[in-house]
Amino acid sequence: MNKKILSVTKKEFLSFFSAPIAYIFLGTFVLATYYIFFWVDKFFARNIADVRPLFNWMPILLIFLVSTITMRMWSEERKSGTFEFLMTAPIKTYELVIGKFLACLSLVSIALVLTASLPITVSFLGELDWGAVIGAYVASLFLAASYISIGLYLSSKSDNQIVSLILTIVIGSIFYLLGSSLFTGLFDNNFSELFKLLGSGSRFESISRGIIDFRDIYYYITLVGVFLSLNVYSLEKLKWSNASKPNHSKIRFFVIFLCLNFIVANLWLSQVRSLRVDITKSQSLTLSSATKDILSQLDEPLLIRGYFSKKTHPLLAPLVPQVKDILTEYEYASNGNLTVEVLDPKDNEELEEEAGRRYSIRPTPLQVSDKYQASLVNSYFDIVVQYGDKFEVLNFRDIIEVGVQNEGAPDVRIRNLEYDITRAVKKVLYGFQNIDSIFSSLSNPVSIKLYVSEDDVLPEQLVVYKKELTTALNEYKDISNKKFSYEVIDPKNPQVSAEIEEKYGFRPMVAGLFNTNPFYFYLVLEGGDFPVQVSLPQDMTIDGAKKSIESALKRVAPGFLKTIGVVKPKEVPMNPYLRQAPNSKQFNVLVQKLSQDRTVKDINLSDSDISEEIDLLLVLSPDSLEKKEQYKIDQFLMKGGTVVISSAPYKIKKDNTGISLEENKSGLEDWLLHYGVEFADRMIYDEQNEAFPIPVQRNLGGFMVEEVQMVNYPPFVDVREDGLNKDSGILSGISQVTLNWPSPILIDSETNKNREIDNLLYSSEESWTHQPPEVNPNYDKYPDYGFAGSDVRAKQLIGVLLKGKFDSYFSGKDLSFLSEEEVENPEEKDNDKEIRQEKISSVITKSPTSSKIVLYASNEFLADQTLQMSAVSGSSRYLNSLQLIENTIDWSLEDPTLLTIRGKGQYSKTLFPISDDQKSFWEYANYLVAFLMLLGVWLIFKIYKKSHTKFQLNIYGAKNV
Repeated sequence: MNKKILSVTKKEFLSFFSAPIAYIFLGTFVLATYYIFFWVDKFFARNIADVRPLFNWMPILLIFLVSTITMRMWSEERKSGTFEFLMTAPIKTYELVIGKFLACLSLVSIALVLTASLPITVSFLGELDWGAVIGAYVASLFLAASYISIGLYLSSKSDNQIVSLILTIVIGSIFYLLGSSLFTGLFDNNFSELFKLLGSGSRFESISRGIIDFRDIYYYITLVGVFLSLNVYSLEKLKWSNASKPNHSKIRFFVIFLCLNFIVANLWLSQVRSLRVDITKSQSLTLSSATKDILSQLDEPLLIRGYFSKKTHPLLAPLVPQVKDILTEYEYASNGNLTVEVLDPKDNEELEEEAGRRYSIRPTPLQVSDKYQASLVNSYFDIVVQYGDKFEVLNFRDIIEVGVQNEGAPDVRIRNLEYDITRAVKKVLYGFQNIDSIFSSLSNPVSIKLYVSEDDVLPEQLVVYKKELTTALNEYKDISNKKFSYEVIDPKNPQVSAEIEEKYGFRPMVAGLFNTNPFYFYLVLEGGDFPVQVSLPQDMTIDGAKKSIESALKRVAPGFLKTIGVVKPKEVPMNPYLRQAPNSKQFNVLVQKLSQDRTVKDINLSDSDISEEIDLLLVLSPDSLEKKEQYKIDQFLMKGGTVVISSAPYKIKKDNTGISLEENKSGLEDWLLHYGVEFADRMIYDEQNEAFPIPVQRNLGGFMVEEVQMVNYPPFVDVREDGLNKDSGILSGISQVTLNWPSPILIDSETNKNREIDNLLYSSEESWTHQPPEVNPNYDKYPDYGFAGSDVRAKQLIGVLLKGKFDSYFSGKDLSFLSEEEVENPEEKDNDKEIRQEKISSVITKSPTSSKIVLYASNEFLADQTLQMSAVSGSSRYLNSLQLIENTIDWSLEDPTLLTIRGKGQYSKTLFPISDDQKSFWEYANYLVAFLMLLGVWLIFKIYKKSHTKFQLNIYGAKNV
């Protein structure tokens, strides 16, 4: 760098510290920053491990800091009379301008360094994404540089520092407000996007998310270039006499040309979207390889259409450009197989009619208010993903995530748009595929082996079905392009029957009480990663046969929608005077979440069988399951299925008086014990827990006052890093999960010695168990935790996976409960027209190695009431519970497509649990560190000034000698 520029920079930088004003400015900036971080934006109340509170107000704080720094740079020179000396000194004008610019930027850099303790603190308290932090600091430097260039130019236009200060604040605020929602909310989306291109605040927000976009960087370079050029021009103009000279015109032309060049280049670059780097840890705005893999499977054009109103809610308007940017990324990544359209249905009645008729999209009334009145705006904020005749609709509730800012103001932002859109693309893509697509997706040939007895042994019903089945198999064989075949094997050979019993657990069947002749009728699909049994359909027709075969093929073929069977607790009869049954447990939130990219079917085990299309069985809070219901779960496992269970020995009873605990007999206790798994008859309490809103009574001079408080609640076990098995794909992207009212899981290692066991979740080392358990804390008796503590503390297993071969619990047991007569109509029984339906049944005694049991030790952590409690209390941890189940399903079904992108949501990254005393410690420690850092700056300057003075005295003395 030019030595003259460095000399000017050094001289101006040191002059800042020659008076106390620099320390006042720095101290005020740091104090305001820390106050906003801890008090205004309430960092600890937000409970999110990020530094957004630090940078939310940074653009405004920098306006005032820069204005106070730059106001004297030229104004003081002009007022004190040193300006003429500088203009006649042997140094070029641009060297003076750049020197002063770098000096101001150096001082701002020191101010930003003084805030470094905040992100360092957050990194100790949670999983901080340093990419976003680095991006925010880079954005702050570029924003400060643009403000400095504006301030220097305005300082050169007046010899009054106060005028320079006010003008810099005004112009800087105008640039900030141009892109802010306060201003863009007054216009439609088209004008809003234009203003966002001009606004310094909107560009700052883009970089502070961790996306280093060259367009944003060049925008700031443009501001700096334009205003520094104008600064040079204004200084040169002060040197000119009234008479115009040729070189004056050349300078004017050069400055105008340079400014126009900056502006035009900035406008041209606004169309370039490829020059950017995502430095965030989660790559939040960069499409993942999983998304690109799904897009590569498109065989015909896919349409993503965004319906966005030009006039919408001010909190939604800033999100529209972000959505458009991500949609554009999809268009680029699809290699021409995806079309993106963004439109306002209100501009075209036909489009609005189509949106309502075809997609059931209608405007949402949103309340907006201005200075004078509140009103409603009917706004569209929807995305349609369409492939062939299949489509999915995402409305604003599916896309946005709402947090809480200071004073309860909502913090609205995009949740995890890549996951939401990719999920929708995956659903319409795989839902559109037919049998030809299934065969084309198979990498290796598959075959079905029919272990079927001769016709003279089979019941008449199966003889007819065998012909229908053979017809379907031959049809698939002809169209499979040699990827499918079948083989019929008669198990009457003792060696074959022994082999299939050993390998699959297949035993002879019987048709019922009145036909005890044994026979075989089993189908097994082989050729995939594991054998899959093809179930007998309830409808024994050719259509039923095809449905069973296709369901089995989809289980071994990659990339098809999975069907989840959900077993819920039996409903309690409704009390007509209550809004819902007193002890009913609902799982609507979970089912709604799972239904977004899977087919979810309710399974009533007491009335119907588990159909052949079910890929995974999710058993939620089982209650008093009967033998027939246990048998159906057992046989699903024996067929190579995955059974995910959420259960525990205790469940919560809620009534008008509060909550209480009661024992829960799931009916699966003996079944689980057969597989070496049982629950300890105790409940877990943990110092590492999630807060819970609970009524607390206070004694005010003999008068009892009850109030609801958020208290640490040990039965809400907060599982963190040390309790998460990160080696398991099930926990991919999950940094925390809460299990409510859990009990310890005990594993018999001897029973499971030949199976794979993954211990998924543990409570912390500071957890303990208690019997009998309590759910209502008593802080008068137990002031520390509200519950009786224990000296015996250790981590407890609360989530486990078992995988491998299982021997049926019902092997060798009495199955008479399966042969109950089914009467279709009671009146027919009275008329001696009782209809008896033969029920073909047999026990599969062994499972393939693909069978899995996943057990989570809580009845309540997925229930609607529990999730709503977490949401109402201001916590978003409930999202992690839903993500845990989604991950479990995807991993169990070997469908890891969305695992890598599901964990990108920012609200799931919560702080580690700490006490109020620890919060106070970290807050005041930051104040102390900031003070010490500021004191360090003062000491460094004092030491430098002293050594520099001594050096000058030595030189002066040497010269005199």
